[in-house]
Amino acid sequence: MRSAPKDLASLRARAHDLAGRSLAELAAAESWDLPPDLRRHKGFVGRLLEAALGAPGDSAEGPDFAQLGVELKTLPIKASGRPAESTFVCRAQLARMPELDWEQSNVRQKLAHVLFVPIESEGELASRRVGCAFEWIPSAAEEAQMRADYEEAAEILARAELEKLTAHLGQVLQLRPKAASGREVTLGPGDDAHAWTRPRGFYLRARFTAGLLAQLSVSQ
Repeated sequence: MRSAPKDLASLRARAHDLAGRSLAELAAAESWDLPPDLRRHKGFVGRLLEAALGAPGDSAEGPDFAQLGVELKTLPIKASGRPAESTFVCRAQLARMPELDWEQSNVRQKLAHVLFVPIESEGELASRRVGCAFEWIPSAAEEAQMRADYEEAAEILARAELEKLTAHLGQVLQLRPKAASGREVTLGPGDDAHAWTRPRGFYLRARFTAGLLAQLSVSQ
């Protein structure tokens, strides 16, 4: 694994150098074994990109490149040019959300400055190629919508109405189950104190990241 980039210019240069390279090439450069597919290796591509770019790998709460304030997100892209799925951001702090302002939340820290790296999502895994990375810093309007989505979920949690916390909520941010298995549980707000519930994760909706790609195409 490479050392962490010393500044934003170094990170940008590394991301630029990855464009057009296949996942097989990146795996070989890191001396990693490439799995046959991603069915049992869901996070493999993200971890491979972290290694190739020198992300420290200890960023559960803050951004991947904490010194630079930049979060790395892979963006699987279909042949049509649209995102293949929503983008996982981070685990939700369910028990703390009712008392955590948007500015204090881990999801806001993750999304303050994002380096998106598009990846082909179709075809043999080894031959899928990395696209041209791009940076995203939320506009005032985008941040206001994410804040509203976050606060809506926090209010539901404050009322301990966990059954209303569904993937239908949120225009930009969606909150849905995120666990290695269906048996995993975590603490969330309950009627008296806390209750066991399924872990949730924050995701950026695919229609939102599709809009970012569309804006990028227009600006080029």
